[in-house]
Amino acid sequence: MKTTDICEQLCKAKVEELGFELCDVEFVKEYGDWVLTLYIDKEGGVNIDDCELVSRAVEPILDENDPIEQAYFLSVSSLGLDRPLKKAADYQRNLNKALQVKLYAPQNGKKEFIGNLVDFDETSFTIETDKGERLTINKKDAALVRPHIVF
Repeated sequence: MKTTDICEQLCKAKVEELGFELCDVEFVKEYGDWVLTLYIDKEGGVNIDDCELVSRAVEPILDENDPIEQAYFLSVSSLGLDRPLKKAADYQRNLNKALQVKLYAPQNGKKEFIGNLVDFDETSFTIETDKGERLTINKKDAALVRPHIVF
């Protein structure tokens, strides 16, 4: 089992008990140090105090279970406005919202699309462009899928 999956299993119940959704877990090496990042969300958004609360609550759980062999830093963060969609919950959260999609190879002569997410399943998703065109895209063919933010 992957380190991120183990950490997600260990922390999920505590995060939910505090009123948050544990949306993603990453374990990456940044500038020579390992960093475990828990991405959380809640209705109305997440602030710095929320991140601190979750960090203080899950740190003893991680220390007790010791799922990571090497030294690491724990980070708790909000999803961010333009965080890429990875899991089914990400697609559900963005249903009927505008997405930016970048493909590895062209489809209909283009590699980039913007459209509203109208449907999804385990392997694909469907967007509707502003011209009313519906495109069903295999998730494995998408290099990037994230919310389209207009400023």
